[in-house]
Amino acid sequence: MADGDGLGEAAIAAASPASAPGLSPSLGWRERLRAGLAGTGASLWFVAGLGLLYALRVPLRLCENLAAESLCGLKTQRHLRHLRVTVFLNSLTPKFYVALTGTSSLISGLIFIFEWWYFHKHGTSFIEQVSVSHLRPLMGGTESSISEPGSPSNNRESETSRQNLSECKVWRNPLNLFRGAEYRRYTWVTGKEPLTYYDMNLSAQDHQTFFTCDTDFLRPSDTVMQKAWRERNPPARIKAAYQALELNNDCATAYVLLAEEEATTIVDAERLFKQALKAGETIYRRSQQCQHQSPQHEAQLRRDTNVLVYIKRRLAMCARKLGRIREAVKIMRDLMKEFPPLTMLNIHENLLESLLELQAYADVQAVLAKYDDISLPKSAAICYTAALLKTRTVSDKFSPETASRRGLSTAEINAVEAIHRAVEFNPHVPKYLLEMKSLILPPEHILKRGDSEAIAYAFFHLQHWKRIEGALHLLQCTWEGTFRMIPYPLEKGHLFYPYPSCTETADRELLPSFHHVSVYPKKEIPFFIHFTAGLCSSTAMIAFLTHQFPEIMGVFAKAEHYHHPGPC
Repeated sequence: MADGDGLGEAAIAAASPASAPGLSPSLGWRERLRAGLAGTGASLWFVAGLGLLYALRVPLRLCENLAAESLCGLKTQRHLRHLRVTVFLNSLTPKFYVALTGTSSLISGLIFIFEWWYFHKHGTSFIEQVSVSHLRPLMGGTESSISEPGSPSNNRESETSRQNLSECKVWRNPLNLFRGAEYRRYTWVTGKEPLTYYDMNLSAQDHQTFFTCDTDFLRPSDTVMQKAWRERNPPARIKAAYQALELNNDCATAYVLLAEEEATTIVDAERLFKQALKAGETIYRRSQQCQHQSPQHEAQLRRDTNVLVYIKRRLAMCARKLGRIREAVKIMRDLMKEFPPLTMLNIHENLLESLLELQAYADVQAVLAKYDDISLPKSAAICYTAALLKTRTVSDKFSPETASRRGLSTAEINAVEAIHRAVEFNPHVPKYLLEMKSLILPPEHILKRGDSEAIAYAFFHLQHWKRIEGALHLLQCTWEGTFRMIPYPLEKGHLFYPYPSCTETADRELLPSFHHVSVYPKKEIPFFIHFTAGLCSSTAMIAFLTHQFPEIMGVFAKAEHYHHPGPC
């Protein structure tokens, strides 16, 4: 529903709105804390250094050293300074060394834990990020990266950014669930919110694009619904829908809102959608008669077409969920024939899933022959369904031992190549199909080739893979072989474009916080995590040895000083 003209393309850049240039939304408390820590880092180190000097002023007798240096010659000053340090070291007890190394181990351990948490939360090192953001400009690191507006390097960067922008679009999930009957019931049972604010905000933008137009002010009920789609509070939206029905009992969009958000069962949602269909067809026929009178009437017809298509599609999904699968298939086929320009709505993905449930594999192959075309955008549903059909012909007799002895047959090679093609398009799907990773409710929007699309596909198609004997076994034996063909997936692909590097950012915005986002390719652990882990381990070992053998470690520390006494 998010693609194509008329219904609009619910596709936006994967980066969060807060990171877009020219916008300055209010930051969350984590962002404010992070910015404050980064901005005051130098001041904190300076204050800590002054505090350390103040604490050591008595044992080091700094004031006396300064006075001695002003009265004596250079050689005398060095001798006095060396003498003071020697006296200070001789006065230290083993407990001091235990406390020093223990404190160092504790601080480095806390830094290590924070770095590890930050890396898993944001996918980067906090120390590295602060260094690049704040220390590099002070060292003049940004000057070399500045290029002229018309320079080739600048043009290449602009082209790369445009490619990433086009690759990391967020699309409306063609199989999205019902908010009241499914998402909200999940919240009632688990107490968790399955939808993020970012995802719901995209849906609000979709609704305003699909269900409103410039002529809404001519009908009071449409004016009320225009405000309802902009309302963030669900009870307020439902209240506005009832107000619109009081003004006009045939307000189709009001029934749509109530079916989506107030209905607590699929049966109730279907009943409201049927009322919406009756009202929507009447309005659509009226708009068809007036479409050539003015540009405003043409815009109104597009809006009424969007509403009618949306209602029929949701009615088909209700029939599918209630077990009336053949009825759902008929509605979807009729929609695709009646409104062929709206093929970018991905209604064929709904049709594929219903046909797989009917086990009508010949019909599934016919749909794939039409939509699995090089000129059309791909999806996980297209690629993995094609792999499933080829796997179905060989999976029941496939055996790794037999295949290793006699080699793969032509049909088996085709099945393996289809699996490799699907895995290259979306490498996150196999872990969900093989149940190596737990599933959650799919979001209302997905990122193609991302974790969100993998969840949406596996949520509905896992049962179809399980139904075919040996399909998951063949997938398990062959899917990891894909990565040998694409050793550098971010730089060069095999059958598709290089894997986009922005999927992690978009998926973290689309998926709830309790879900562990799948990242591909897997990021290497930053240097500072290794460094802080080593520092923590070494200081902890020194603290332990000092505590167990205080005399030996004390003698060792003093011996190090006497070996390097400095010039006198």
